[in-house]
Amino acid sequence: MNLTKGFVRLGYPFNNVQNSMTEPRSKPFLRPGKILLLLMLGVFVYGIVLVLWVPAGWVWYQASRYVQMPPQVEVRQVSGRLWDGAAGVVVAGFPARVQWQLGWPSLAGLQLPIGFSLASSQSRVDGAASIGWPGSLDVSAQGQIAVVEFEGLIRQSGGAMIEGLVNIDRLRLIWNDNRLQQADGMGRWDGGQVSWPMGNQTGQATFPPMQANLDTTDGGVALTVAEQGGDGPAADASILWNGLMEVRVYKRMVDLAQQPWPDTAGPDDVVFRVRQPILPGGF
Repeated sequence: MNLTKGFVRLGYPFNNVQNSMTEPRSKPFLRPGKILLLLMLGVFVYGIVLVLWVPAGWVWYQASRYVQMPPQVEVRQVSGRLWDGAAGVVVAGFPARVQWQLGWPSLAGLQLPIGFSLASSQSRVDGAASIGWPGSLDVSAQGQIAVVEFEGLIRQSGGAMIEGLVNIDRLRLIWNDNRLQQADGMGRWDGGQVSWPMGNQTGQATFPPMQANLDTTDGGVALTVAEQGGDGPAADASILWNGLMEVRVYKRMVDLAQQPWPDTAGPDDVVFRVRQPILPGGF
């Protein structure tokens, strides 16, 4: 029975009286749970704005005190924002410019994607990287390398000098558990003049188009150089997990260089081999 109507019939009208049995009790809008949620949302938004707008130069100035760079690497002219910026670098005397752009992090996979480019006066490499927690790195890249930029370094080391561009069709490196887990890639050279030191003289030959393949083996990383469309390797190099490098040159490379060699050797015979440590402690 409605109490209000009952009292009206008895001659006692009720004005502006709420029925406590039918109308709910009002609750405060800002409860402790909502306040905590709003605070967390505010901190999250502030963090995003900070990453979007904080100057990259200021971040590098603060971080450079604690980051130990290799002696061959020098960082200059950091500009832009932490989210997307650029920096001038000098690596072993070669100036280049690095640009990067952060992507949206994956909270489920605990990963941060980064797009990057590395360019010099004649060369350029573009790629993407994914930094994961804890301590994983996945890098993919492609680009073009002008060999002439590194002529001085190649001559100084006694290596062979090639002309033109080297095209990096693909390159992927995966680092996890404090070691290199996977290396895969392919590069091409369109062929041309090759010169190399021969005592007090310089040898020269015209090579056909060549390609190089990078693979991961059970013992480390292997790089194989061969003629495009050829039937075997001309040279290969292996870097083992313990830091030992081995280089082998086959008779097939001698034939491509049009150099004299005894006919008793076949194309797959090794005519030159060297083994030496290059990474103390391995990688």
